[in-house]
Amino acid sequence: MEGQEEKKDAPEAKRVHTYPLIRHSDMNDEMRTEAMELCVTACEKFVNNNENAAKMIKDTMDKKFGASWHVVVGEGYGFEITHEVKNLLYMFFGGNMAICLWKCS
Repeated sequence: MEGQEEKKDAPEAKRVHTYPLIRHSDMNDEMRTEAMELCVTACEKFVNNNENAAKMIKDTMDKKFGASWHVVVGEGYGFEITHEVKNLLYMFFGGNMAICLWKCS
């Protein structure tokens, strides 16, 4: 019985950590929600290709909110950036996957 319970819990455990966690953002609520949903979609679509996920996020943000968006998608990196006020999102998704999205023209 215990073995069966563990098998049932394993898929749920994977789902729990897929919720996005916004670490920092100065975006307005509407832009933050759109950006977060876009980041989740891109990371789910390109699970094993961070470069394509970043490209999808950048291209979509450039079209929706004007040019000069920058994106870093990955694990275990540090950063120091200059960004336009009200145009920064730093979030985690799927456990250790971090997404830093900012606008700087």
